[in-house]
Amino acid sequence: MVTLDTFRKVAQAFPEVTEEAHFEKISFRVKKRIFATYDVENKRACVKLSEIDQDVFSSADRTIIYPVSNKWGKQGWTLIEMKSVHKNLFIAALTTAYCEVAPKKLADQIRPIDGN
Repeated sequence: MVTLDTFRKVAQAFPEVTEEAHFEKISFRVKKRIFATYDVENKRACVKLSEIDQDVFSSADRTIIYPVSNKWGKQGWTLIEMKSVHKNLFIAALTTAYCEVAPKKLADQIRPIDGN
């Protein structure tokens, strides 16, 4: 299980992240763009992924990570069941979501370096 405290700690470690209310959820943003939300009542996160990344993360376990079941899901919005997700898988998905939304200059600060 990944707690809200862990979610916050990981999300706020990324460059220039702000936390703001978003309807009945908590949103995490970079440059005013949402890359993740947290639904406290349902203990569920929603992250913004590319279609390819959404498919890759969902293939781990479609009962834990899966597309939102409407047009938002087709745009990459992906739900994560926080009660069931493994911490490392969650951190990888959240990092990928941040990099999907953040300007390249910020995303490059946290992306792993390819090559040697």
